[in-house]
Amino acid sequence: MGVVARKGMLVYKIYRALSYVVSPLLQLHLRWRKIRGLEHPTRLPERLGRPSLTRPPGPLLWFHAVSLGEGMAAIPVIKECVKWRPDLNILLTTTTMSAFEVIINQLPTGVLHQFSPIDTPAAMDAFLDYWNPNAIMLLESELWPNLIMASSRKGSSMQAIHFQLLQAPPFIINFAGDLKYVVEYDASKEEFRSIDDLKVQLGHRKVWMASSIHRGEEEVMLGVHKVLKQVYPDLVTIIVPRYPQHGKDIAQKLQKEGQHVALRSQHQRIVPGRNIYVVDTLGELRHLYRLTPIAVIGGSFFPGLAGHNISEAAAAGCAVLTGYHVGHFSHMLREMQRLNPLSVLQVAGKLELEEAILKFFTDGKVLEARQTASKQAFHALSNGIIANAWNVLYFHVLKQALLKETDNR
Repeated sequence: MGVVARKGMLVYKIYRALSYVVSPLLQLHLRWRKIRGLEHPTRLPERLGRPSLTRPPGPLLWFHAVSLGEGMAAIPVIKECVKWRPDLNILLTTTTMSAFEVIINQLPTGVLHQFSPIDTPAAMDAFLDYWNPNAIMLLESELWPNLIMASSRKGSSMQAIHFQLLQAPPFIINFAGDLKYVVEYDASKEEFRSIDDLKVQLGHRKVWMASSIHRGEEEVMLGVHKVLKQVYPDLVTIIVPRYPQHGKDIAQKLQKEGQHVALRSQHQRIVPGRNIYVVDTLGELRHLYRLTPIAVIGGSFFPGLAGHNISEAAAAGCAVLTGYHVGHFSHMLREMQRLNPLSVLQVAGKLELEEAILKFFTDGKVLEARQTASKQAFHALSNGIIANAWNVLYFHVLKQALLKETDNR
């Protein structure tokens, strides 16, 4: 074993020992989260590796995602797996309640869902012993050593982008494309009807959207709204906070100030005199982008924030704006700007944002050029990603895992 491998193993042993020590505290933390409504009221045992479903016979492919974004990215790949290998059992695990609430109704028939176990030796071993996956796909940027090492000992094939510390050889790393560029518009007839009804309510009014905003950013967006409304009295500003409770708080504050606000969860309509529409729901953003020609992507206007996915807005044909604090989404932004410099506009703050939106509203040709650029860049970057992902998954992971199972019989 080389020096790097020995260091990696030492780091893992320290992590494993610490995870044993803190296991009781983690279980208390889970109970506290349940009390606060952050864990499922009846499915907490799953977080400790105890299943609530029966494992069907046959090979099983496990997709592991943490939050809503990763879970949504997994769904198109899962559908491709179901299409080409309907004989496989597929298990999707997620961590957050928000991911569960949105994703559970979008999974193909027969796909299993469980809440992911915490990364302690006992929970992970119990989970793996029961589900015994043939291959595991991790759709996240976090590293879970107990999951990885326990899976390795049990013979599962692993997706290995971030596993160099734990001795993953570089030749097993394959890149199929960024799943964040995959945008699907699957929705129920009722959901599509709801969006179409909003279009009717908006009519010919000037509209712009501030999406995925974090606390504090609403002050920037509402300041811009105030300036724009002086020029366009019938303006509608759509505000979609990152977290639904934040949306409720914004609406409550504005109502106390005497402003007329429509709140999505209350099914309030955008009638004349209502200029702010606050969306306090989850899982609708990609559909809501169809309502606006301009999308400002939040989580990017203050230091310490790290941006959000801009591809959904681009896919809908919006003129896309964002701040400069975009974190790991800087790669997506650079790729889109490389394909077309007009595809994404970065602004430094309130004044630049005001100027940009006013320019778009007053010059239809400028706005149209931005909309076209973002959509073209999105299509160029998203083309063929799902097919590539399936090919990598099947030929480099799944095929080998299934052959290994056949050889072991």
